[in-house]
Amino acid sequence: MGCVLGQHDETGKKEHAIYYLSKKFTDVETRYTMLERTCCALAWTAHRLRQYMLCHTTYLISKIDPIKYIFEKPALTGRIARWQVMLLEYDITYVTQKAIKGSALADYLANQPVDDYKSMQCEFPEENIMVLFEEYDDGKWTLLFDGASNIMGHGIGVVLISPKEKFIPITARLCFDCTNNMAEYEACAMGVLGALESKAKVLEVYGDSAIVINQLNQEWETRDKKLIHYFTYIKELSLEFDKITFHHVPREDNQLVDALATLSSMFKMNQNDEIPSIKMESRDYPAYCHVMEEETDGKPWYHDIKHYLINREYPPGILENEKRNLRWLSASFFVNENILYKRNHDMVLLRCVDVNEAKEILQDIHDGSYGIHMNGHAMSRKILRAGYYWLTLEKDCYNYVKKCYKCQIYADNIHAPPVPLNTLSVP
Repeated sequence: MGCVLGQHDETGKKEHAIYYLSKKFTDVETRYTMLERTCCALAWTAHRLRQYMLCHTTYLISKIDPIKYIFEKPALTGRIARWQVMLLEYDITYVTQKAIKGSALADYLANQPVDDYKSMQCEFPEENIMVLFEEYDDGKWTLLFDGASNIMGHGIGVVLISPKEKFIPITARLCFDCTNNMAEYEACAMGVLGALESKAKVLEVYGDSAIVINQLNQEWETRDKKLIHYFTYIKELSLEFDKITFHHVPREDNQLVDALATLSSMFKMNQNDEIPSIKMESRDYPAYCHVMEEETDGKPWYHDIKHYLINREYPPGILENEKRNLRWLSASFFVNENILYKRNHDMVLLRCVDVNEAKEILQDIHDGSYGIHMNGHAMSRKILRAGYYWLTLEKDCYNYVKKCYKCQIYADNIHAPPVPLNTLSVP
């Protein structure tokens, strides 16, 4: 018996089609009828490809229909009942085989079965597994280091990574004259000391300085008098570890500590001052979208643009850069009879609306008299075709659809189970 698994996406859904993995029948299974052998092959294939077939619709392409035989057989034997229970969790659709060339690969697999086949125990799979957990190597720490020297000063940066993936950043500014290689050695020494303070016994050191890594690995000879003392000091610290290794990485893979070293080299501070904590976040939308969507001053988001187009006056107290941005932004707007319009890419004029009007438009388009509860992308395109515009149009459409009660209640059910299904009864 052979099986071929394929995937196609013609109707917008991910679907799988199976013919028949290579399986060698046992002595008992060879005495089955042709239809029962096909059913056995289908059950064996579904068991092996379970992780693929659970989340998709599967088309069974075969000469005969084993699904109809299994589910319409009046007298169920032990094996037929077992196959029936196993196939209940899959969405399998039978398709009649038409082209002979489509099954050439499956026929080849059927003629070349494997010899290491073991009998399938499908009643309680993996019954000996009680709990799954992620195992950590408690003794393995990772150290990333880098040094920076520029016209502003010298700085070093270190990141210690614990066995549980906890990142510990360390940075310092060097207030004495040193070369770039000396800064690299200073960073490595500070990181090794930090690892000793964290009671690490196994340490992997990564740096982008080829000369430092190769000298510490004793592949290159250390001849510079300024670096010999650093080399001796780090080697003495290395004796405190059970195992320590040094590895070279490209600069592209060492960006985090490179940023720390550059920051410490350019940031001037007093002797007893501490660098304040820096919080980094990501933004998915331009800054003006977050500012314009809330009309806290009672004016619409397009007030400054409209005022500039009518009176050619800038808002009071703005900078020259903001004036230039306002002129650039106003070039795509047009005022007619005290109504502001936005020129689209195809030169169609779209009426600009404020927050209150935008909420009414969203409600009417999505769930009004002619609303069809469409998704966010389609609703934003329909609003543009209707001739309306505001800055946060597409984002507001997506957020409105997510909060629609009817869309959540009457949406299509997700057929994939939240947890893997297990057979509860044995035929």
